[in-house]
Amino acid sequence: MSADTSPGPGRTGAEETEPAAGFVGRADGFLRRRAHPLALGATVLLAACAYAVLGLVKLATFRASIFDLVIFDQAVRGYAGFGPPAAPAVGVNYGLGMDFLQLADHFSPILAVLAPLYWIHDGPQTLIVAQAVLLALAAVPVWHYAARRLGPVPAHLVAVAYAVSWPVAQTAGFDFHEVAFVPLLSAIMIERFDAGRRGVAVLAALGLLLVKEDMGLLVAGFGVYLLVTRRRLEGTAFVLLALAALVTIRGVLMPLAGAGETGFHWAYGRWGATVGEAAAGLARDPLGALWQFVSPEIKVDTLAFLFWPVLLTALFSPLTLMALPMIAERFLGDRPQWWGPDHHYNAFIVATLLCAGVDGVDRLGRRLRNRRAERGPDTVGSPDRTESAGAGAGRDAGPGGAGRDTRREAGRYWAVGVCVIAITLIPRFALGNLVEWSFYEGDPHVAAAREAVAAVPDGVVVEAVNHVGPALTSRTTVLLWGPVARDAPWIVADVDRWSFPFGAHELQRQRVDEALRSGYRPVFERDGYIVLNRPS
Repeated sequence: MSADTSPGPGRTGAEETEPAAGFVGRADGFLRRRAHPLALGATVLLAACAYAVLGLVKLATFRASIFDLVIFDQAVRGYAGFGPPAAPAVGVNYGLGMDFLQLADHFSPILAVLAPLYWIHDGPQTLIVAQAVLLALAAVPVWHYAARRLGPVPAHLVAVAYAVSWPVAQTAGFDFHEVAFVPLLSAIMIERFDAGRRGVAVLAALGLLLVKEDMGLLVAGFGVYLLVTRRRLEGTAFVLLALAALVTIRGVLMPLAGAGETGFHWAYGRWGATVGEAAAGLARDPLGALWQFVSPEIKVDTLAFLFWPVLLTALFSPLTLMALPMIAERFLGDRPQWWGPDHHYNAFIVATLLCAGVDGVDRLGRRLRNRRAERGPDTVGSPDRTESAGAGAGRDAGPGGAGRDTRREAGRYWAVGVCVIAITLIPRFALGNLVEWSFYEGDPHVAAAREAVAAVPDGVVVEAVNHVGPALTSRTTVLLWGPVARDAPWIVADVDRWSFPFGAHELQRQRVDEALRSGYRPVFERDGYIVLNRPS
């Protein structure tokens, strides 16, 4: 007996299908509205997880370092305890004692916002996860900025290009640094100002000024960009705010915290001993400054790595002016570690240059549209184009419609290109480690390092070799083990592997021998790790 599939009394088949069709329509509309937020959220989540895994594995396998992970850990722990951000690891290294304030080393009061996280988990792992989240969240304002110019779908490719970009990867793979805040805040400042939300942009600029003492250079660069784009009042205000912050922070606040006139990181001795002397030196020899900007060759390589991933379109945007002061600060200094693509220094400008790339391709697209418009009606909104496009081409049929499509078309091709380039660079930089099994295993000496850490009791002051200190910082006061004795009751040394800040490997064995002669006794020794204690 077959089932009766005929409509019930008084109802037609069409009426029966209306509820189902309505549900499908509502579901389709919901997915369309939510597709972009869901895709962007997935990008942020996956990026944060990748960054966190990268940093946490390096910490667990003794590839993190006292300089700088422990320094920031000690400072945030001070804030979390409602005390000053003391960083004894760097203070003792400078010969300034255990109560040295991190604010005198680098002015980063924004670290205080991380203090509540230490109430949940007190340890450097918290900083690594917080850094991962902050870096990943910058993809959100980057997407909004790109969507406004290129459309939402190409903007997702731009967000992915940011998420896997090499400056972000190098930052996530190197301890924790205050730069974790910069991509997010700089992208918010750029995007919100572009959207007409000036108040939020100003708040982001103020946040940047609390990240590091030189962030006034980045904010001043944004002001110059505004001046060049004929927003003179706003541009002047940003420049004046930035200059006032630079002078106040370097000249007043950092000296009050314990820094000297030029701080602890002056790297411009060729140009002068102070900021004023350096500025005068640069003015007297502009050709020499220009030459130092591109010499040695590694600086040119870094510039190529910065501009090629955006297909050089950042060079067509005045927004690139925002990044130039930060690049000049590094390239005119005498610190080789500032010049290359390693470490975290390029993350200060990665969001800026990516937004500049978006703006640059948008400007090129507008030029292409205008050139086509100048050729006459045969190429813009012509009947042939409209008829051949069919009924779905209404966007091109009106005046300027084809121009708009041409502009977006250039942006789509560009977004695909920058995403592909960013992905192809993954194996070259830190994110490439995530697909290598050896990265998770660590080196053979890891087991011995863990035993050495376990031999040190809680609550003591310990001089630790650079890569072991992070494993001790949550339960001891860690100082950097180096050529100069710090008179700590405990020492964790490594005589098999060179470690910062020793000038030569053999000096590490000499340092252990000196400690033994001065009354320390060995507590543990294996695979080059030696734990020493001086009886009280």
